[in-house]
Order: sequence, then C-alpha cells, then structure tokens
Amino acid sequence: MVMPGGPDAPSVPFAIAPDDLRQLAHHDAGSRTFPGGAGPLAALDTGGDAERGTVLMVAGYTGSKEDFAPLLRPLCERGYRVVALDQRGQYESPGPDDQAEYSVEILAGDVVAVARVLQDESGQTLHLVGHSFGGLVTRAAVLAEPQLFTSFTLLGSGPSRLTGRRAELLDHLGPLLDAGGVPLVHETLEQVSMTDPKAQAVPVETRAFYTRRFLRNSAAGLRGMADAMLAEPDRVDELKATGIPVLVAHGEADDAWLPHVQADMAERLGARHEVIDNSIHSPAVENPPRTLEVLCDFWTSATAA
Repeated sequence: MVMPGGPDAPSVPFAIAPDDLRQLAHHDAGSRTFPGGAGPLAALDTGGDAERGTVLMVAGYTGSKEDFAPLLRPLCERGYRVVALDQRGQYESPGPDDQAEYSVEILAGDVVAVARVLQDESGQTLHLVGHSFGGLVTRAAVLAEPQLFTSFTLLGSGPSRLTGRRAELLDHLGPLLDAGGVPLVHETLEQVSMTDPKAQAVPVETRAFYTRRFLRNSAAGLRGMADAMLAEPDRVDELKATGIPVLVAHGEADDAWLPHVQADMAERLGARHEVIDNSIHSPAVENPPRTLEVLCDFWTSATAA
C-alpha cells in the first residue's frame, strides 16, 4: 500500500539519493496487458528467455507496477524475466464501477489468470511477490493455485487486516469520496503527506507521477480494496499448509503492518525472515540494492529446494 507518512513517521535514511526518480527509474521493460476478469491488466514485462525463471510482482493499495521499477533492470541482468502488474482499478488497469468486484478473492483470480499465461509462455519456475495489500491478494492466489508458484514473497505485508494509523486513514476514505471523489481524496492525502520532510524531498517529476497515478484510481476500487484490507482474516495456517517456500521481508521501520507483527507471522509460517534496513514500507524504491539481494538469495534457495 502506498500511503503518505506524517509528522510522526519514522526517520530512516534511504539508501537512494533524494534526487533519485524512484518509480521513474530506467528499466527497459516493455508495456503489455494480460487478460483479467474485468478487463485488461497493465504490466511491465522485461521479456526474453530468462534462464533463472520468471518473477510476478503485484502492487499494493493505490500503488502500481512502477513501484518495482528500480528492481526490473537489475533482476533482468541477473537472469530473471520480471512482470510487474497493476491490479484492476489501479493506474493503467481499468476496473469495474462495483466495489464488490474488488474483494481479495476476486483480485486473486486476476493474479492466477496472469500466472497461468506466464506458465504457458515459459513453463519456467514462477516466483510470486506481493507488496502490502498486494501481499494479501497474492496470498489468496497461492492458496487457490499453489502448484503454479515456485516461491512466494510477502513484502511489507501482514497476516490479517490492516490496523493502526494507516487503517485510521482508510476510515476517512468513504466520506471524502462521497464529497469530492478521487480528486478530493488525493488533495487531502497530499496535504497530509507534505507535513513529512521525506515527502517534501521527493523530486518534482516523481510527485507529478504520483498525482497522475492516483487520479487514475477507480473510486470503486479504492472503496472495495479498503474494505477488503480492513476485513482480511488471518490465513497464516492455510498458507503454511501449502508447503510453498515463503519469504517475509519488510523495511526496518515499516509503518503499515509493524515489524514485530511481520516477524511473528514469519515465525508462525516457518518462513525466511529478512529486515531491509534504510527503508520503511516500500523497500523496492527505498533500498533497491538490499531488496534485490534479499530476493535473489531467497529465490536461489527456493529453486534449489
């Protein structure tokens, strides 16, 4: 989930320079679409014959495929084909106007559909990564079709529903949408975000991208995904029962699902647990080098196993 910080947000130095374009990082991936249950799903695809397998990355709430941009070129250079996905109703993926069509189970069906296409195209190992709310969605995909995936990574995600400060922000979403639609939600979140010095340091080009992306969110999607994120049950035992290798990775100062919550989840899963320093809730853009190292090491061990 990509949501703004605030005056009480953790103070963590990022491993990337303040003028790095982050989600606008050069990546060489091509744009393509995959068939989804409600229409085409927009993706970035590095393509090629990947000797080490394929990686499917799914964005979180209000996020997009560009949240993985800093990882795309390095992963391709290491022998992976990478596909990063906008979920339905996000940025360049259209979505229905019915908020009931954004449940975790329905969104997971889209992920399964994309995974099947990738398996048909390559027949290779397929590593699945879900960031934040995307972790809840991809977990449901694994539970539905565990045989499709070689490994599963929960990146800054949790065992069940979101709580805390970010959940409190979501409680205000409905009234804002009723009063002024997606533009008013964006304006309000922008005002909150700009109380955070880290947000103030984001380059103009990146902030313009954030605005363009947010305004293309489906209003029904914002409502439906928020409802889903605030109601998700604990499914840790179900995930463990699949036997699929799992990595739980998160920023050292994650302010969505807190670090101790994710550490407990990893212990319950018997999963590998990695804390990514110099990052908060979005390690792929806050500390790409360490995130890359953590992911590649896990995928090597999972493939060998």
